Amino acid sequence: MKDVSAATTTLSTRAFASTRAPSFAEAAERHLDDVYRYLLVFTRDASAAEDLAAETFERALRTWRRFDPARASARTWLCAIARNVALDHFRAEQRRRRRERVASEPEGEAPPPELGLSPKLERAMGALSAADRELVALRVVLDLDTDAAAQLLGISTTACTTRLSRALKRLEELMSNDE
Repeated sequence: MKDVSAATTTLSTRAFASTRAPSFAEAAERHLDDVYRYLLVFTRDASAAEDLAAETFERALRTWRRFDPARASARTWLCAIARNVALDHFRAEQRRRRRERVASEPEGEAPPPELGLSPKLERAMGALSAADRELVALRVVLDLDTDAAAQLLGISTTACTTRLSRALKRLEELMSNDE
């Protein structure tokens, strides 16, 4: 009987250790590049991606006590925060543009960030909608599984798969039209 209770104690200790939340420093160090790459593909602006990544980790640090490794991985949790930070940024930008609406054309656009893609693929990615780019960033660039990406986007796994399929089809069409 002692052997059974000792084995049970050992198993429950191991189970607890495997679901132990990493420290914030561990999670931040491990996933900083992933969060930055996600934001870079989502925003297509290296400077904005850096600022948004910094804000993401600032928010994550403030709310770290709420992180539950049983519900999601640290990477998924951080990407969810990054998504909210980016959406807040886009909303603020939209409000700012409405306030500053001017009749003249913008002076010039900054070149898109270097993502390490061929020029043809860069142009095709730039022509996709922000929602399509976001899904490609999550599923292809970050290689999140369907469940994690769907959870992060707040959609069903079926919708996530369908949207990715359509986004990749549009990307393929844009690539073939560019020839």
